[in-house]
Amino acid sequence: MEIDQVLDRLKTGNKRFVVDKLDGKLQDSSRRNSLTGGQQPYAIILSCADSRVVPELAFDTGLGELFVIRVAGNVANTSSIASIEYAVAHLGTKVIVVLGHQSCGAVTAAVGGGDNGYNLNHLLSHIAPAIAASGEGADIADVVKKNAELTVESLKERSAIIRSAADSGALKIVPAYYNLDSGKVDFL
Repeated sequence: MEIDQVLDRLKTGNKRFVVDKLDGKLQDSSRRNSLTGGQQPYAIILSCADSRVVPELAFDTGLGELFVIRVAGNVANTSSIASIEYAVAHLGTKVIVVLGHQSCGAVTAAVGGGDNGYNLNHLLSHIAPAIAASGEGADIADVVKKNAELTVESLKERSAIIRSAADSGALKIVPAYYNLDSGKVDFL
């Protein structure tokens, strides 16, 4: 599947999700059995860990179609980047979607500042560039979108595997924003 076809498939699946017309295909025992020998997901989704954001449902996909990495704030940390590198280098996945979302708690916590403990402070530090780039007084939605956009760049800067695939045209990385209220994904 070509890059434009992948993006069209994601957008079409999201349209079905928004209007409650899910296909629900590729989710049965036959599909499970067909995947025991390997996987070939057509898209990687770097998504927030928020329980209200479920990429497989939001894009109306089945087993084996998406390679989903979920981490609060959809941040590009060493582990999430390594997971993405695996899918790019070993599975040949052609599209990465960095999926931020409405009312993100991680972005809200990062904007709020303060001491959240060692681990959470470390995670939230990945969101600091988006806060700085958004300017003082920016609303959470703007910071979430900026975070997704900057994460796209960070993936290329921090990974030779991802950068090489993107530079060669074999990979496209796109920022997106999931609207909790409607279920619609806006590709930024």
